[in-house]
Amino acid sequence: MSLIPPRTLKGFRDHLPESMLLREKIIGIARRIYQAYGYAPIDTPALEYEEILIGKGGAETDKQLYRFEDHGGRRVGMRFDLTVPLARFAAQHIGDLGTPLKRYQIATVWRGENTQRGRYREFMQCDFDTIGTQSIVADIETALVIHDLLLAIGFDRFTIRINNRKILTGILETLDLLDRATEILRSLDKLAKIGRERTEAEMVEACGVSHKQANQILALSDLAGSNEDILDQVEKLTADSPTGLEGTAQLRQVVSALEAAGVPNSRVRLDVSIARGLDYYTGTIYETFLDALPDIGSICSGGRYDNLAGLYTRTSLPGVGASLGLDRLLAAMEEVNMVEKASTPAEVFMVYFDAERLNDYLKLAADLRAAGLRVELYGEPKKIGQQLKYADRRGHSLAVVAGSREFESGTCQLKNLRSGKSLALSLAGGPDELIATIHKQLAE
Repeated sequence: MSLIPPRTLKGFRDHLPESMLLREKIIGIARRIYQAYGYAPIDTPALEYEEILIGKGGAETDKQLYRFEDHGGRRVGMRFDLTVPLARFAAQHIGDLGTPLKRYQIATVWRGENTQRGRYREFMQCDFDTIGTQSIVADIETALVIHDLLLAIGFDRFTIRINNRKILTGILETLDLLDRATEILRSLDKLAKIGRERTEAEMVEACGVSHKQANQILALSDLAGSNEDILDQVEKLTADSPTGLEGTAQLRQVVSALEAAGVPNSRVRLDVSIARGLDYYTGTIYETFLDALPDIGSICSGGRYDNLAGLYTRTSLPGVGASLGLDRLLAAMEEVNMVEKASTPAEVFMVYFDAERLNDYLKLAADLRAAGLRVELYGEPKKIGQQLKYADRRGHSLAVVAGSREFESGTCQLKNLRSGKSLALSLAGGPDELIATIHKQLAE
């Protein structure tokens, strides 16, 4: 019988320990930040009824949807994001949970799109949302969470670009193009990717607008100056649209609040040309770019969607939130050399070279773990050099070295695998000195 070639599908990947350790670290940071703001975890199924998903993200998203008929003859689809399932979840459970509902969900989603740098067909999103309130406080808090999340991960040079869909709606109202809003905003959302000339051509050809109207819409990308200057210019552009003026006022309040909360102006930029491609956004929208890698795309995006749950319930359930794109973020971190090479979660490696002292090694390792340390004991009594080479390759930080002579004298050696320096430490009376020294060196 011939062997089956071991391979993965295009757009899908295996994750080796080195990448999984970093993924779990970022996920842990996201959980901590979300919980600090009072968001509680939920989970939803990977599969939904097709009718739950279809038509919610736009025609392009429908094309990318993985959908099929299951064994029971039901039409089902794999979730393409976590927001649409959240709307269904809220409509189904809000009577028990109450509002506002603040939730986060960290899970895998699937889209059959073209693969490119930082973009895959199976990827993980780290979402947080507030459901059941139209208060601008929830919009402000969403931007604050994005800011704190990026800082906690280790970035200090990033820009949160903010807009409000009502401004775009107001501009289209003044141009008498509201009936073509969906198509126009989808084209506008491609501006950063395909450039102004091709975006204008698409608006004219696919949306049926004139060149003059397309240029009036694209003029939004030309607005320059401080955030306050841009708001003043937008206010003039939307003067004849109550919807546009409402969006401008909301945007002004968000910007003012972020400044009051201590977010530097350099990290917040008004960009009234961003539209967000998904159809369900209605108010504030967010896109976050790394200053060093703007062309990799937004790594944390979202916005307000006041009508999405209305597809599943007559109860008003407005929402706002954002999603950290974990896979794109990790691709960016690798490009800017923020990835530490390690394939083990254990900081401490325990050399095992005296087979007769196995119980002593096991006892010492257990004592260190009881003190909150992660310890790997080598599984075979091989030469010390061979074991240390293994530890260095795996990315351990420290190695504890002891044999019969050391155990009998109540001592051990602690070797720092990063600096190569060793310390002789006492084990007499217990491992307290060893534990304290390990904690100190790990903190340096």
